Amino acid sequence: MDAAGDRLRVVAVTYSPGDSVESFVASVGAATTRPVEVVLADNGSTDGAPEAAAAAHEHVRVLRTGGNVGYGAAVDAGLAGAPGRWALVANPDVVLEPGSVDELLLVAARWPRAGAVGPAIRTPDGELYPSARDLPRLSTGAGHAALGWVWPANPWTARYRREREAPRERTAGWLSGSCFLVDLEAFRAVGGFDPGYFMYFEDVDLGERLGRAGYLNVYAPSAVVVHEGGHATRRQPHRMARVHHTSALRYLSRRYPGPVHAPLRLALRAGLGGRMLLSYVSGQVAAGARFQRGAADLQDGAP
Repeated sequence: MDAAGDRLRVVAVTYSPGDSVESFVASVGAATTRPVEVVLADNGSTDGAPEAAAAAHEHVRVLRTGGNVGYGAAVDAGLAGAPGRWALVANPDVVLEPGSVDELLLVAARWPRAGAVGPAIRTPDGELYPSARDLPRLSTGAGHAALGWVWPANPWTARYRREREAPRERTAGWLSGSCFLVDLEAFRAVGGFDPGYFMYFEDVDLGERLGRAGYLNVYAPSAVVVHEGGHATRRQPHRMARVHHTSALRYLSRRYPGPVHAPLRLALRAGLGGRMLLSYVSGQVAAGARFQRGAADLQDGAP
């Protein structure tokens, strides 16, 4: 039955996504038994790929955002007026494994206060991306930023990314925005994504606000997707490094407001600015901490 209450909206933000968007759209049908509507919130693509996907699939449509408005603002536009309780947000270079969305919905049913449910995310090389992390604190954030690129197993990165734990169904401080199921009532209750983040940290900020409102961010490694990632970074590495560090500064600075924390905010600006400049000349710094687990660990931690 294709009732509005059963139909699941899937939103992907596109910006000249190339062939990857076709693989993404093709994977959606096998990921759930529900009828779906795929909205490609397009931030100004010039390669024709979103239009081609919409022409080839009747359940796909392109929503033009009016320009490159950023990731969070485009998702907000794509979710406007979505029917039902749940929606899926994903990058267009994600491939959903068969049954993965239905599994996310099953996990959500076990967690009545779930505001967001995120799958295990593996890379094409078989690594397990740490997609369900604690909220960054000043100590863990500083240690992770300063040492992660040279000492990936350092205790601050391990505490923040929780990679020393075997993959299991659990709560998290925040979930990767590259793919997650979201409770639309919860999403709207907290105001959706903050459009002040162009890219990066909008998912951290959303996870924190969901938690403050009494909702849970739930990691569901029984659902698996594959994410290629890195398209925007490869095309504009220096710009993306700048955006990443300015978003980090925005997030951390807002946690320490007021005149009393002005020296701390200046120190954060100097530290993140220095790391940004270092990332311009060092690919190792730009890449950050290597992932510490492989996708084979998903089978070891399966329920």
